[in-house]
Amino acid sequence: MSNQLSDRINKLSTSATLAMAAKARELRNEGKDIIGLSLGEPDFNIPDFIKESGKKAIDDNYSSYSPVDGYADLKQAIATKFKRDNQLTYNLNQIVVSTGAKQSLANVAMVMLNKGDEVILPAPYWVSYSDIVKLAEGSPVEVPTSIETDFKMTPAQLEAAITPKTKMLWFSSPCNPSGSVYSEEELKGLAEVLKRHPNIFVVSDEIYEHINFRGKHASIAAIDGMYDRTITVNGVSKAFAMTGWRIGYIGAADWIAKACTKFQGQITSGANAIGQRATITALEAPVSKIQFMIDKFKERRDLILGLLATIDGFKLNVPEGAFYVFPDVSSYFGKELQGTPINNASDLAMYLLEHANVATVTGEAFGNPNCIRISYAASEEEIKEAVARIKKAL
Repeated sequence: MSNQLSDRINKLSTSATLAMAAKARELRNEGKDIIGLSLGEPDFNIPDFIKESGKKAIDDNYSSYSPVDGYADLKQAIATKFKRDNQLTYNLNQIVVSTGAKQSLANVAMVMLNKGDEVILPAPYWVSYSDIVKLAEGSPVEVPTSIETDFKMTPAQLEAAITPKTKMLWFSSPCNPSGSVYSEEELKGLAEVLKRHPNIFVVSDEIYEHINFRGKHASIAAIDGMYDRTITVNGVSKAFAMTGWRIGYIGAADWIAKACTKFQGQITSGANAIGQRATITALEAPVSKIQFMIDKFKERRDLILGLLATIDGFKLNVPEGAFYVFPDVSSYFGKELQGTPINNASDLAMYLLEHANVATVTGEAFGNPNCIRISYAASEEEIKEAVARIKKAL
């Protein structure tokens, strides 16, 4: 009866990161020793001070439906965080709390896009951007970047991609999957192009904001002329290791926020109450409370870059944020490894899973077919063993 499914779901891709994680779990269940470097999930436990806040919320009986757009005191904590960290001033009616940043992105797509509206995606981009846009009947327009430009789109590339149908630009900084970080000057360059096209809106995904090794994070909404047309997306999954708590949020023009609340009210209603209370504690804390995780990620980045550099055929840049490396592995294409033809990044990722027992993700899912994504949100021991296995298998 599968032919009775909607065209919408039949056209939707399965998330490549979740698919690889599922395949890795399947192999583990068969008794194989798989090292998972595919998921974008911190391996740290939630800091104790946040856990205690969640426990208190249970004891305080936060078990009823929450407001669709989030508790007022959480939205105040978000507004304070935006002001402190991003120099952005949002009123409470400009903030919407959702079930993770992924729902925040889907809300924006559904309330902003009409059929055929084009959305520019600098590639590589986060795996779900393209399909979220398609679900909203928009048309993704990929702008290829390469390791030579640190996987960042130039103003000239942005200008060339704009057409009369362009409605939005979506990007992340720090970037998943490349770890690239746009500087304030680079964002100003993109903003100058956008100022010549006043009807284009921007989704700035800043979920990795604090996992930033270059120091100061820059938000495009803070650049002159960009505030009213930028939707800033963030959440607590990455920097606070709260992936399972499912809390994300946006700051946007009030009419966009109102529309997202209206849409969310018909889909999921308010995000979970316990997670919201714990998020207040997380956001009100100084960033220094999570600095130990950021420092450890930087150590792991340096470790994995040094190890991967010893593998012939891996071309590397130095990611300045997030917790991924995105090596160009195209030198292996057209070759055969242990009887397995390697025609693309998907073939190589599957080969590494089967012959090295290491789970990575193909760059094709992120719009870059020459690369694979390797997460270093793992212990130093796992990273060392995983790279040793990869090197041996290649």
